[in-house]
Amino acid sequence: MMLMTTSDLPLKRIARGKVRDVYEVDADRLLLVATDRVSAYDVVMAEPIPMKGAVLTQVSAWWFRQLEGLVKHHMIAADADRIIAEVPALEGHRDALLGRAMLCRRGTVFPIECVIRGYLSGSAWREYAKTGTLAGEKLPAGLQESGRLDPPIFSPATKAESGHDENITVGRMREILGVDVTAELERLTRLVYTKGRDVAAAHGIIIADTKFEFGRTRSGEILLIDEVMTPDSSRFWPADGYVPGKPQPSFDKQPLRDWLDVERHAGRWNGDAPAPKLPAAVVEATSKRYLEAYRRLTGSELKIA
Repeated sequence: MMLMTTSDLPLKRIARGKVRDVYEVDADRLLLVATDRVSAYDVVMAEPIPMKGAVLTQVSAWWFRQLEGLVKHHMIAADADRIIAEVPALEGHRDALLGRAMLCRRGTVFPIECVIRGYLSGSAWREYAKTGTLAGEKLPAGLQESGRLDPPIFSPATKAESGHDENITVGRMREILGVDVTAELERLTRLVYTKGRDVAAAHGIIIADTKFEFGRTRSGEILLIDEVMTPDSSRFWPADGYVPGKPQPSFDKQPLRDWLDVERHAGRWNGDAPAPKLPAAVVEATSKRYLEAYRRLTGSELKIA
């Protein structure tokens, strides 16, 4: 499978994120293409990670299939041949679509990341350790790093075009989206996370936290969109090594982050773009981590043909 840092398809490209290129098919459909670009600490690396785009797309497609009948979502197809059949203009571009493209229903995106935390980690732990709060709201005393949260905490965040997303209160979300929409997005977030947490647990994976995005179609339907419970949008921990009270190993780009931390602490990188050139061993280790997440979750190796 070819490496891809950018895509060039005969459709109108309407957005380019850190990882995905978004194309307009028509008034009701979009094409999402997950490249092999990788970012860390809000900086996009020059070196692509083999198979990363395919892992993100196919993990999401796998989840959308698990969620059929539970929540409405945007996926129409994630198979290159079916996408070409639906969008004949893409004939001759099969290699660029293979594994990494998803044809989707189109909607207006709600400007909120719907984060849900089943375990206390990352930025939530850092804030709690410092102030005992999350997004400024008090949490119970005595919680541990990586400790399980019962019930999970719905913790929305603003969507940042650049820089870090900012945790906000549910009250602030109501001010932005209204009471009814906020209640529905929290309900859907809890519903999908509960399903995902239980399915992943059966495969030996803890989904410590994750974030969802939702959109509304022209007809008013609310859809689950973008990526769903992937190693980029979630913290996946191996259940067999879980010990609360400390950080956990994760199935994501941790090898990349660890190497960048060494470079920063050694004074060889100031944290801004451009990032230092990634060693081949770091690229390979990161790729293997993504592929292992797919294998553990789905029970099969990722094969693209």
